[in-house]
Amino acid sequence: MAHYALIMLIAGIGIPVLAALNAALGAWVGSPAAAAMVLFVVAFVSCLVVVLVTGPHALDRFMTAPKHLFLGGVLVAFYVLTITFIAPHFGVGNAVFFVLLGQLISAAAIDHFGLFGAQVSSLGLARTGGIALMAAGVWLTQQV
Repeated sequence: MAHYALIMLIAGIGIPVLAALNAALGAWVGSPAAAAMVLFVVAFVSCLVVVLVTGPHALDRFMTAPKHLFLGGVLVAFYVLTITFIAPHFGVGNAVFFVLLGQLISAAAIDHFGLFGAQVSSLGLARTGGIALMAAGVWLTQQV
């Protein structure tokens, strides 16, 4: 399990880096939307290489997948577009703070109700307190 935690820690480190890089690219080219589009092209090519190396047969099942499962693509586009537009005006730290707060809230709801096939993990007093403590910690990091 420690290797999963380490991988997700690295992914978490990448989120503000992605925000800062894409915001700077959007400012450089004069179009946050164009910067987001290029990010997705690079991401698509990267994922395509991984799929082709690890097993392209997985692509065969997409046509039969429930359509609501594709909403994740819309949500990632929303995240990238909003962070690219807002971070230069609001600050990367402030933008990511609210992203993290939203992640805490939605992750707790998804786990509590077992949404989208997630493993159920009830939102008891201890878990609620832990999430509140995490939210307070994230908030404290933004106080200057």
